[in-house]
Amino acid sequence: MANQKVIVGLDIGSNKIRTVVGVVEDKSHAINIIGVGISPSNGIRKGMVSDLDEAATNITASLEEAERMSGEPVHRAWVSFSGPSIETYDSKGVIAIGGNAEITEDDVDRVLDAARAVSLPANREILRIIPKSFSVDSQHHVKYPVGMNGIRLEVEAHIIAGQVSAVKNLEKCLYRTGVSIEEIIPSYLACAEAVLDRKQKELGVAVIEIGASSTNLAVFEEGTIIYSTVLPVGGEHVTNDLAIGARAAIDTADKLKIEYGTCLKDDVSEREEIDLSQISRTDAHTVSKKQIANVIEARYHEIFLMVRDELEKIGRAGMLPAGVVLCGSAVKTPGVVDLAREILGLPAQIGFPRDIEGIVDRVDDPGFSTVIGLLHFANRYGTTRSFDFDFGKISDSLVSFFKKLLP
Repeated sequence: MANQKVIVGLDIGSNKIRTVVGVVEDKSHAINIIGVGISPSNGIRKGMVSDLDEAATNITASLEEAERMSGEPVHRAWVSFSGPSIETYDSKGVIAIGGNAEITEDDVDRVLDAARAVSLPANREILRIIPKSFSVDSQHHVKYPVGMNGIRLEVEAHIIAGQVSAVKNLEKCLYRTGVSIEEIIPSYLACAEAVLDRKQKELGVAVIEIGASSTNLAVFEEGTIIYSTVLPVGGEHVTNDLAIGARAAIDTADKLKIEYGTCLKDDVSEREEIDLSQISRTDAHTVSKKQIANVIEARYHEIFLMVRDELEKIGRAGMLPAGVVLCGSAVKTPGVVDLAREILGLPAQIGFPRDIEGIVDRVDDPGFSTVIGLLHFANRYGTTRSFDFDFGKISDSLVSFFKKLLP
């Protein structure tokens, strides 16, 4: 396409695999969505590959559907990575600048390299290193120090690491599909890129992405990420709870969650009953709708209590002016926003992908936040590669990448 670039996002979740193809016109910031593909994520469990062949088959199905709709062959993609195999660390780096000289991009490169010298378990590799702030001599909270003068440069950095085997298995799956990986992006970073604006990141905001097998939390302040973690509870746990509580098959429990699920238990009458034969071929008994609401509310209550505990660790409980933004398919359950607002003591809203055009009706959903965020990463940073596929290896364009990342 003349004067256009084609970009592809591939979100490999524990419940669905989503592929979105977009095009960006020259001198345009909006992404035009031209193709969408969805397939079940059989072969993926808790964000990690559990069956190479089955996972590759389902990834291929999602890619092919997006190719048919867009009319564009997919050769390269920006890929999400999520699940409990992700761990985060904070680190500091310090270097000397000779003779009160002007700080250069090489100096920023060196101080970030110094911050990477953190002790990691043998099975972990750095996926992303993000500067939170720089210090030049006694001046703190410097956003970007190039051009300033000083004799000592420090950086506080947020390091995101992944399990080596999990990442390598993901790479093998993509290799079998014939698609090359542009970048592997932690899903909560992609999600934040899709739903947050600059003002929210400056004021202080948390993104809560409730996926199938885990809940991802990322906190932003003064324009950059200050904390992130992965909680091992997600939408699948709600389904499992319902299967036990309703004494029903997993498929029936999943339909119960989607068609009758609510956290608003006080709005449900004690007398309301659900005939499972209307939604299932295997279950024919009735269950109390009030009971279903109690089960769902209890699990979401647990998730938000865990989030509140994490915010308390960093002194941000009830202290984020822009509140929390909820993403992921599991946040569409009625009452989730109200419950989050009550437990966290913060403003809460559902995050929808922004700055997109084209077939918006196909992706205007919080479950598509991650894959649309991958397209935003591709659009903003696609011309500069921050890392080679040898994870953590710094390339020549690292400084340029971080300069774009900072506001």
